[in-house]
Amino acid sequence: MKRQVLLLISIFCLGSVIGQVSYSIPEEMAKGSLVGNIAQDLGLDVKRLKLGKARIYTGDSVQYIELNRERGVLLIKEKIDRETLCRQTTPCALHFQIALENPLELFPVTVEITDINDNAPVFQKEERRFEISESAVIGSKFMLEKAMDPDIGLNGLQRYTLKPSDNFVLKLHTQSDGSKKAEMILQKPLDREKQEHLSLILTAEDGGEPQMTGTMQIHVTVLDVNDNAPVFSKSVYKASITENSVVGTLVTKVSASDADKGSNGEVTYVIGNSMDTVSKLFHINSEGDVILDGPIDYEKEKNYHIDIEAIDLGGLSDSSKIIIDVIDVNDNSPIVNMISTSGSVPEDSAHKTVIALMSVNDPDSETNGKVQCVINQNIPFEIKFTSNNFYGLVTDSDLDRERASEYNITVTCSDEGVPSLSSSVTLTLQISDVNDNAPVFERSSYEAYIVENNTPGLSIFTVKARDADWNQNARVSYILEDSSVNGVPVSSYVSVSADSGVIHAVRSFDYEQIKDFQFRVKAQDGGSPPLSSNVTVKIMIQDQNDNPPQVLYPVQTGGSVVAEMVPRSADVGYLVTKVVAVDVDSGQNAWLSYKLQKATDRALFEVGLQNGEIRTIRQVTDKDAVKQRLTVIVEDNGQPSRSATVIVNVAVADSFPEVLSEFTDFPHDKEYNDNLTFYLVLALAVVSFLFITCLVVIISVKIYRWRQSRILYHSNLPVIPYYPPRYSDTLGTGTLPHVYNYEVCRTTDSRKSDCKFGRAGSQNVLIMDPSSTGTMQRIQSEKSILDEPDSPLEVRML
Repeated sequence: MKRQVLLLISIFCLGSVIGQVSYSIPEEMAKGSLVGNIAQDLGLDVKRLKLGKARIYTGDSVQYIELNRERGVLLIKEKIDRETLCRQTTPCALHFQIALENPLELFPVTVEITDINDNAPVFQKEERRFEISESAVIGSKFMLEKAMDPDIGLNGLQRYTLKPSDNFVLKLHTQSDGSKKAEMILQKPLDREKQEHLSLILTAEDGGEPQMTGTMQIHVTVLDVNDNAPVFSKSVYKASITENSVVGTLVTKVSASDADKGSNGEVTYVIGNSMDTVSKLFHINSEGDVILDGPIDYEKEKNYHIDIEAIDLGGLSDSSKIIIDVIDVNDNSPIVNMISTSGSVPEDSAHKTVIALMSVNDPDSETNGKVQCVINQNIPFEIKFTSNNFYGLVTDSDLDRERASEYNITVTCSDEGVPSLSSSVTLTLQISDVNDNAPVFERSSYEAYIVENNTPGLSIFTVKARDADWNQNARVSYILEDSSVNGVPVSSYVSVSADSGVIHAVRSFDYEQIKDFQFRVKAQDGGSPPLSSNVTVKIMIQDQNDNPPQVLYPVQTGGSVVAEMVPRSADVGYLVTKVVAVDVDSGQNAWLSYKLQKATDRALFEVGLQNGEIRTIRQVTDKDAVKQRLTVIVEDNGQPSRSATVIVNVAVADSFPEVLSEFTDFPHDKEYNDNLTFYLVLALAVVSFLFITCLVVIISVKIYRWRQSRILYHSNLPVIPYYPPRYSDTLGTGTLPHVYNYEVCRTTDSRKSDCKFGRAGSQNVLIMDPSSTGTMQRIQSEKSILDEPDSPLEVRML
């Protein structure tokens, strides 16, 4: 058995269709027979067939050929009968494709089926009877039934022989469709009297090896005189009919005439075709009307050739032929078959990436069979025609899963018939994610506030970043970037939760130490490689009222008494002094207000609510006490508010000696009160119990001596600031323009010392050392020193 292999390579516009391979094999090969080595003929490795999941795609046709991936060969799957497969069509071929994946490739394969002489010519009927008048003239024609041989070429029907050939000879006519029409010609007059019945054998022979034949028995009955045979008006009739015409449709009308009269002139019509399909689809009535008896389909048969015969009652006949062309109508929608598809593609796929391969066929003809395929609009894909009714679906622009993660691609194929018919198929394509989007924070920068004195670990606020990617590529982690605040790592101030982005305070903040700071937080996704972005975060520390006011003036000392001097001639509104205080807090927590809490004479002084200035609210009189003690409270405006108090000693006097005398009398007054109490107790004790009186006297004397020693060693003499009349506040700060310090020096050994005073033009502050222990009498006796201009004086200007 000879096998021919043809390899035809053709380049198509789409890279997925590589080349075409053709084979030629005889029909009736046994199952499992070798067709060809497809791997070798295509130039492919057998491994490529395995890894690419090679398979045969035949569409809706029966698969007669199978692929052996292990060997890379094509084998017979089912025994092939060329006559069943193609009937009389030549050449007879099987068309299929071999599809490969990863990447998608398509190889068209054609297997031509050659004919072998496996069918003998066959007549539909085993015998044929003729009634021929003895008066039939020489040359009368009698059409014989054709034999059918499904084989083609030399294996098909080649010739007819008629035996015996005494009265008749056989004449063959080659028709337009290539078939041979056999006619029996009378070559010798008949003589019913000599021989009323004749028996002939018609033999049909093919040209195959070995040769095969078929026979039909012909019986001729010789009739009496009938001089004229029917004659058709045309030798060939042509007609057309649209497919899908209803049964009973008139196809055409034929006519034959007979010159005889009477019964010898009556003509009947018969169809001489031996093919069952024709005899079942058409019939001809006595009027010569050719009627449709069954459904016709252009896709199955495009034309019909019908042999007809007109026979009169005398047995004479004439033959003719009817050629019926079937007109195609658009009754078939395009057939779309998916050969190979991809379920998903990555979003970074290159342009013209092949998504699917498909074949489209329309059995109709001409414009009814021309197909155009389109896909739905506004999607990044296009459909391209390759060749041989194959189409490829490819990417047309960039894919972005964040815009569309899935596409439903509808391929619609329409023919050009009227009306147009179409078919569609929908392909669902998933777009797989690629890490092409960095996390994006919800804000370009963040500002957050936290109240000072917070608890370490307190959650301040949350930064949030979103990643448009999917799954692991969209998983965001938050990282605190390295930086420093005042030379200290920012990680010692705050921390960031990697998963949630919550920012926690690591330490307790103090507004008075740091008011704000900033740092950067990085958001990083879980892709490979990871993408990131960062954002600036500013933390603002909010003040809390955690600091009380601090009094700067007057200075509160533990050992000296500071007194402000007010002359008795001071008018209403005279500025005594100014309480100066500050609050290290900020905002309303640092807004200070001044109030007079206690005073020796509340009707004499007032304190400015906002500026802390102590002024007289009436004229100073001689009745006013020299010693005035004011308690001023300074409050801030926080919630809750905090305060501080300051004691201001005011001396109402016109001269330092007067002030000194008044302030040094204070221990003697106390001593006098103690003595008075002592004498009252003593008088009561003498009246009551003498013994107790004595005891009390002894105890009182001891107590008295002890107290005297304490007073002499630790008496505190006042420091009296004096503001001259030309005093003025400078820049509203309440500070004094000049400060003078006066020193009083005494000895400690004799408990009596000289007191030196100096007088200056603008005396301000007099400071007396608290360690001095001189007696009040000595001090009073030395007052005159203040009036002597040449007295020794120590003055220091600050």
